[in-house]
Amino acid sequence: AVVSTQSTGKFERLRTVELTEATRELLKKPTFDIWQWEDAEMLYLMQQMFVDLKLVERFYIELPMLQAFLFQVHLSYNYTPYHNFRHCFCVTQMMYGLIWLCNLQDKLDDLEILILLVAAICHDLDHPGYNNAYQVNARTELAMRYNDISPLENHHASVAFEIIACPNSNIVRHLNPDQHKKFRSGMIKCILATDMARHNEIVTAFKAIETFDIENADHRLLMMMIFLKVADISNEARPMDVSEPWVECLLQEFFMQSDAEKLEGLPVAPFMDRDTVTKPSAQVGFIQYVLIPLYESLARLFPEIREPILAPVNRAFEYYSDMGRKQKELDTPTELKEEEKLERKISNNESESSTSQVSTGSKE
Repeated sequence: AVVSTQSTGKFERLRTVELTEATRELLKKPTFDIWQWEDAEMLYLMQQMFVDLKLVERFYIELPMLQAFLFQVHLSYNYTPYHNFRHCFCVTQMMYGLIWLCNLQDKLDDLEILILLVAAICHDLDHPGYNNAYQVNARTELAMRYNDISPLENHHASVAFEIIACPNSNIVRHLNPDQHKKFRSGMIKCILATDMARHNEIVTAFKAIETFDIENADHRLLMMMIFLKVADISNEARPMDVSEPWVECLLQEFFMQSDAEKLEGLPVAPFMDRDTVTKPSAQVGFIQYVLIPLYESLARLFPEIREPILAPVNRAFEYYSDMGRKQKELDTPTELKEEEKLERKISNNESESSTSQVSTGSKE
């Protein structure tokens, strides 16, 4: 409550501050350092995204309404190790950068740009720090409410529309009925696409499009889902000093869940178990089999992401692969020493046994 009050006060003081042109340009880059900003400052930077994309102007969003919306979003993110408000800002900033990098304003309509930005902001609202597998296995209230079907993502979308339904934070109140229907449908579909259980299904469907037609509404929606997925798991597209701390945060949240699962007698995923997982083991497979194929699928359509987005991911793969090799090399000598000790003991025992038999034979 104290942190929220402090953030409120600072956000209010920042509302009339003019961002420098240099900061506004940096905000559009995937190299943007998301660790140096306080919560109130991140709220203000999000407000600036709406302004610079001209969403405030095009959808008649009053700034006090936008500020109230953003602050309610801030209040609805929990203080979990990973799925917190800073992660929300990180994903939103990457989405904002992708919009500029890929010049999406010329490919999507204004409402679709609004959907992408708001979906990024709301995609993990009220995340409890325990994933869908835990929700289902523990038979939580969320799993019961959503019949085990993407319980977290359904909840995130639901909380988003609860905030938007409030009169003082309804940033889409000037949309006409058809626009509102499209906004709600697009928000829900994009947020539900972030469920990793649906990852292969969505990426496979996107890759199956032989000739992408920007005029095809289904093609555009699938592309929007891919953009949000890329933004959601984009840490490795950032400089290593920005991305690596997120790995520690994620492992901390994984271990928190797996410890609870062990105590409750629930299944534990190997990649979340503190007794088996290491930083390189957590990263190498994820980058190789999830990130790179996802990013490559988008790079087919938008080759401009290859150098600023895909190249850092490939470097991250090499970095964690090398870390894994070095860890293995450090572990191997110890293992060999133990094997050598065991072999020596066996050899000594066999030698002593042979000597004993020779000695016994001579006495006879």
